[in-house]
Amino acid sequence: MAEDFAQAVEDGLKLAKRIYLGKDRGAVGPPKPPPPMERSPYRYLPSAPMVYAVISDPRIVDNPDIPSYQPHVHGRCDPPALIPLQMNGVDLDVDCYADTAFIQVSGSWRVHCVMGSRSCDCRIAVPTGPQGSILGVEVDLPTKSYSTELIGVEDSKGIEKIALPEDGWFLKPHIFTLTIPQIDGGTNISIKLRWSQKLSYNDGQFSLTVPFTFPEYVTPAIKKISKKEKIQLNVNSVIATGILSKATSHPLKEIRRSAGKFGFLYEVEVLTWSNTDFSFSYSVSASNIFGGVLLQSPSLYDYDQRDMFCVYLFPGSQQSRKVFKKEIIFVVDISDSMEGRPLESTKNAISAALSKLNPEDSFNIIAFSSETFLFSTSMELASEEAIERASEWISTKHSEGGGTNIFIPLEKATEMLSNTHGSIPMIFLVTDGAVEDERNICDWIKKRLTNGGSLCPRIHTFGIGSFCNHYFLRMLAMIGRGQYDAAFDLDSIEVQMQKLFSRGLSTILANITFDAFDDHEQIEVYSSFIPDLSSESPLTICGRYQGSFPDTLKAKGVLGDLSSNVTDLKIERAKDILLDRVLARQQIDLLTAQAWLSENKQLEEKVVAKLSIQTCNISEYTRMVLLEKNKIYQASESSGSLKVPYKGDPHEIGDSGAPKKMLLQSLTVGFGDLIATAENIRPGSQEPKLPEVAEILVKATSNCCGQICNQCCCMLCIQCCSKMNNQCATVLTQLCTALACFGCLDCCLQLCCPGQDGR
Repeated sequence: MAEDFAQAVEDGLKLAKRIYLGKDRGAVGPPKPPPPMERSPYRYLPSAPMVYAVISDPRIVDNPDIPSYQPHVHGRCDPPALIPLQMNGVDLDVDCYADTAFIQVSGSWRVHCVMGSRSCDCRIAVPTGPQGSILGVEVDLPTKSYSTELIGVEDSKGIEKIALPEDGWFLKPHIFTLTIPQIDGGTNISIKLRWSQKLSYNDGQFSLTVPFTFPEYVTPAIKKISKKEKIQLNVNSVIATGILSKATSHPLKEIRRSAGKFGFLYEVEVLTWSNTDFSFSYSVSASNIFGGVLLQSPSLYDYDQRDMFCVYLFPGSQQSRKVFKKEIIFVVDISDSMEGRPLESTKNAISAALSKLNPEDSFNIIAFSSETFLFSTSMELASEEAIERASEWISTKHSEGGGTNIFIPLEKATEMLSNTHGSIPMIFLVTDGAVEDERNICDWIKKRLTNGGSLCPRIHTFGIGSFCNHYFLRMLAMIGRGQYDAAFDLDSIEVQMQKLFSRGLSTILANITFDAFDDHEQIEVYSSFIPDLSSESPLTICGRYQGSFPDTLKAKGVLGDLSSNVTDLKIERAKDILLDRVLARQQIDLLTAQAWLSENKQLEEKVVAKLSIQTCNISEYTRMVLLEKNKIYQASESSGSLKVPYKGDPHEIGDSGAPKKMLLQSLTVGFGDLIATAENIRPGSQEPKLPEVAEILVKATSNCCGQICNQCCCMLCIQCCSKMNNQCATVLTQLCTALACFGCLDCCLQLCCPGQDGR
């Protein structure tokens, strides 16, 4: 689907060569072709918020202000071409709280490529960055407005109008698209886009990257138009020790600073829009493990009127800290569905992880499908010779037929790690499938680990694609005090898996407990199994409480040298922070996993769905709808009279001023696909696809003359226009106009292309 989108944009850029903007103002054309080594099927995917005109009928492509005589084009674009709209202004607002950033992009785009008397759909594309979550879209037009909203699954069943996948979908896991119907040529579109994403953390430094690289062809061709670019950054680090250093991609000016907080502003008129992503980073002044507790009262409209709390632990930046001695088993799915890139990426990630082990560590590898295959019958010390043998063994493994059996390899792994002493045992589970006994596996692991020793096996899970049950994997990792991660895009499997392995292998504090939680019956912790602290990511624990929170709180755990560690946590009221929104994504994912495991309908409907709607975060129990409001009706209603809209059918506003609703496709991953797993369908092979690569002038006539016309009258004209310079295009336009005066084109139309478009 992403490749089809990129191809449609390339077709749109070629089609846009037809647009003439007047003397000395040039034409909107395709960008310079990338060097051969840099060309890829994804080169035209959006690298910043973009808006595209959806062109099915190429005859409507023209300058809405200066109509020109265009070579006549027959047929349609199927699938539609996408012409990037020119952008008139853009504002980027970034608000960061702890490890979460809330981003809003407000921009103005113009339908510069469609005749003023015609209209087209416009498609919005929002790249959210890694670990992004779309929160909402608002579109303002002269006569209408559109906005997205979340509703419960039951409420969505009464909506008759359902959008096609291409009209509201994730083009890739980090690119959300939404189509707004029928916007007139020449219209200015004001759009607000909101999403959240996580800051990355490394060695005491937080950093964030926001997609903000605009291609040159979205810059208005008329240079006299004022182009303002504005970036505002606000950070509340929630850390009293403050900020040691920072780095930004754009020249920001500091406008305020206080303990743990700062604000920056960048506002300037530009000739071309930003050609680099917006990024910034800052470090915290702490070398040892530290943390705190934030408390906040619920808002008036909160579904849960108990107070909220958030405990955060940061690993600090101490380099000399001793890491745990490790015993590791990689449990890898090699069923037929893993064949190709999923399995190759997994092999590469495991080989990279093995190379990072210390000589005193030990490891093993278990591959499974319907059968189980062991690299070694016992744990192997991580010597160079053993790692080389293991890398060779895993590299020669190929996909095995049969089903997916997760329980048996997990059972073998836990048995091999049952007598661990002086080290921390870890299991890394990688799979792309769902199995029927997932709840039984969770119950069995919970009992097994409860009866384990002081350092029972940690379970880290990684899901590939959308056929596996990611909530099962999340719950399994939660029970095993481990980490969970996933890759829904084949291109990101190896990178994401290496990040998971790296976090698991860099554990610095295990068996974390908070004594006050056990003694306080009115405190509910959303994660009953507290994961270990890694040197590569902070740890956040959240929940609700009634009454008073303890005056003091200590985090206790075991360090890498097996000594005890106690960290005093500072308790304070959260100020200038919407704690419910900061924690929303984490809470929804945890509660959804618990609702799946317990099959608790009340938890699904009353907690998860309400929290999702309240915080605008998509969940498995909500659906997104597109609301359409008619401004003319609202204005007429307020003045006491009903007026006909400027354009369109008068009856469309005669019945009610209630907004029209269109239900988007489900935007979540679901709870796995047992049928796809049983049939060994590969990840990504059943993603919604647009029609085949665009062919302008489709449905060639069955007669010979009609086929010649398709090649000569239309496609050849467009191909020529896409390759010639502006002067040649002007000459061709004038020539075609002269021929039209003699009726040549009309003759061709009647004889060679009969019956197209109602003629």
